[in-house]
Amino acid sequence: MSPRAGRTGPRTLAFVESPVQLLNVLEWAHAHAPGAGLALVVLSPVDPMTRGQLRRMAELAREEGHDVRWEEARGGASAPLRTIGGLAVPLRRARRVVLGDPFSRYVQLLLTITRAPEVVVVDDGTATMEFAGQLARGERLVRWHRKGGRPGPRDLALAPVSAAARRRLSPGEGRTVEVFTSMPMEDVPPGVTVRAHTFAWTRDRFGPPRVTRGADLVGTSLVETGVVDADAYVAAVGALSRTHGARRYFAHRRETTEKLHRLAVETGLEIVRPELPLELVARRGPVGRTVVSFPSTVVHTLPLALAGTGVRVAVCDIDPAWLTAHASPRARGFLSDVVGTARGAHPLRPAAPPDTGPLSAR
Repeated sequence: MSPRAGRTGPRTLAFVESPVQLLNVLEWAHAHAPGAGLALVVLSPVDPMTRGQLRRMAELAREEGHDVRWEEARGGASAPLRTIGGLAVPLRRARRVVLGDPFSRYVQLLLTITRAPEVVVVDDGTATMEFAGQLARGERLVRWHRKGGRPGPRDLALAPVSAAARRRLSPGEGRTVEVFTSMPMEDVPPGVTVRAHTFAWTRDRFGPPRVTRGADLVGTSLVETGVVDADAYVAAVGALSRTHGARRYFAHRRETTEKLHRLAVETGLEIVRPELPLELVARRGPVGRTVVSFPSTVVHTLPLALAGTGVRVAVCDIDPAWLTAHASPRARGFLSDVVGTARGAHPLRPAAPPDTGPLSAR
């Protein structure tokens, strides 16, 4: 275990909760603080898949010279208080705070402690676009798939914390805010600096990959978040695999074992649970000549990570008939925005729309 963050020198404190966030902190350090060691705090989740990817990413961070502190931030009822208490001194000493998920309640609590004059938000997938838009419009911070619903008791109880965090994430006298992103920013909050994230570290560190025939499919957690109907999703994956000649399905880390087993049985696809974020897995190879994805972060990030390899990324739109009755009013528009903005930024191929039979007419 590395020394505890903040003891010896780094005045930049980063805290992450997912493998993609950690990857993007490494990308930010490579682009804007080369050679400078970070104090990097992992607020570990309980999901085994995510924990495994985070441990692999933590190894890469240490190899890059960063000090990594692993916190069992959700390891029991007392864990949050213990974690926040242990981070209070490093947070107060930090000159710069780097974070990956401004919607996280944990991150928002930590932001109420710090007085760092520099705040950097790195990509946490397509949620970065929603964060920037909400900040620009003066809205409360709400994840896109929950937007439009009524605040629950927990939301109301933590509203003062969220409001305080929002102020910390807004530029002001003596405080700068930067967004480091590979996403297109249509709504940029006044005073916020946007810096381009091009996956330069990933391309320098890995690959180029061996490119194979056929296609790979990229999984999504839209079923798990209650946005897309499970039957419709399985039918769409099967149709896409037949249309594009896909053999492998790269699972999202939040996809359930039950759903993945059903996909394997009903579609015949080889289910792959990546040990690292997909951008690194694809860059290391082997990877199919075509990568097919539903609307998700990878339609923005894979074209950058795989630039110059000859791999083409194809995106399949979400049929509105696939949405569940519980999908938020924002879901359809947000998913369309993800695809539209990606097609505007990269030469994405449209995936042939899957013929899912009766499900398409639900």
